[in-house]
Amino acid sequence: MASQLGAPLSFPFVPAPAQARRRLWLLSSNYRLPLFRATSSLSPPNKEFVEGRDCCLPDKILWDGLINRLESTIAAILVVAQITLPIPIPIPIPDVAPAEAVLYSPNTKVPRTGEFALRKAIPANPNMKAIQESLEDISYLLRIPQRKPYGSMQSDVNKALKIATEEKDAILTSMPEEVREKGSVLYASLIDGKGGLQDLIKSIKEQDPDKVSISLASSLDTIADLELLQAPGLSFLLPQQYLNFPRLTGRATVEFTIERGDGSTFFPTAGGEPQSVAKIQVVIDGYSAPLTAGNFAKSVMDGAYDGVRLKCTSQAVLTDNEIETYGNSVPIEVMPSGQFEPLYKTTLSVQDGELPVLPLSVYGSVAMAHSLDSDEYSSNSQFFFYLYDKRNAGLGGLSFDEGQFSVFGYTTNGREVLSQIKTGDIIRSAKLVQGLNRLVLPQES
Repeated sequence: MASQLGAPLSFPFVPAPAQARRRLWLLSSNYRLPLFRATSSLSPPNKEFVEGRDCCLPDKILWDGLINRLESTIAAILVVAQITLPIPIPIPIPDVAPAEAVLYSPNTKVPRTGEFALRKAIPANPNMKAIQESLEDISYLLRIPQRKPYGSMQSDVNKALKIATEEKDAILTSMPEEVREKGSVLYASLIDGKGGLQDLIKSIKEQDPDKVSISLASSLDTIADLELLQAPGLSFLLPQQYLNFPRLTGRATVEFTIERGDGSTFFPTAGGEPQSVAKIQVVIDGYSAPLTAGNFAKSVMDGAYDGVRLKCTSQAVLTDNEIETYGNSVPIEVMPSGQFEPLYKTTLSVQDGELPVLPLSVYGSVAMAHSLDSDEYSSNSQFFFYLYDKRNAGLGGLSFDEGQFSVFGYTTNGREVLSQIKTGDIIRSAKLVQGLNRLVLPQES
């Protein structure tokens, strides 16, 4: 049997005889396209078909892609026209689905990196979150291509600095006593240290976007370290029925060692030598997906992924272990943005403007595949690295699969390796290198 992934993540199919073809029914999402079934073969067949349709899959993808691009182009032209013309064009606009507003709005703020997404997911002190949000606004202002609003950037830093100095006691006392000394050192570094807020103000005054970007990244990293000290565990209670599941009550890091299936080498990073193996590090997040991350961490500790082969599509690198039933059957687990606990056994509806705390729309995001047995559960063990490409997303940068999978982490080191992985490459080993103390295992009776 194989696990299911929502469109447009598609995998090689073995076309069935015409009389045996059946339509694959839609899953629980209100807008999901027909799902596709992966085969256990590592070599792609000659043709791919959409079951229940009279067209080849490449034709369908091409046609859908042309329609999406045409809609995006028309929307962009209308936006520019409405902005530039002295009198708005009186266009009768019908009700627009919230999904289209989110997917196609260029103002949708979506994290562009795993580090950014992980930082936003930390359940920290409100004062630290206010400081973080002020600085993150600068990252969006830096995307403006020409005349950057340095005055607005300095106002944001001044606001963050004011909160940090006035709320020092509240920031430090919200940490457990055993880590408060470490927190004091980090706090001093944020205020006056190298790469701290004072350096950021200096870079902004020099109007050097590269220096601003470096100082901003350093300050945000320090803020994330402070927030992690303020979040020693989950900020919510798990439902009673899931208390006997493995769970991760914070962050952990998993290191994968990947080797070529054909004996070739991985291309090096700048200045390096070709390597027969490559390493990838993934930070998994129990704050937003405690059950999914916990089950994954336990599977890693038990060696479930050692020796597992990988297979690739244009949008994902996934483990070729869909027929295995190792691990627990974990419900789909997604925490909506603005909420304090995850939802279980359901996906999010982008049509209604729902966005997850851990978005899929980041290159190198890590998520569980869907279970074949139930719409409400993830696969026991099959996971994938998502190869996000803005060409396959709306103007707002959201993947069309957003909110449909249990995302539980992000690739933080070795992202450049993902594009080099080929079908047939092997996970030589997967190790939990950090965060074992955050993994809670059920008591054996």
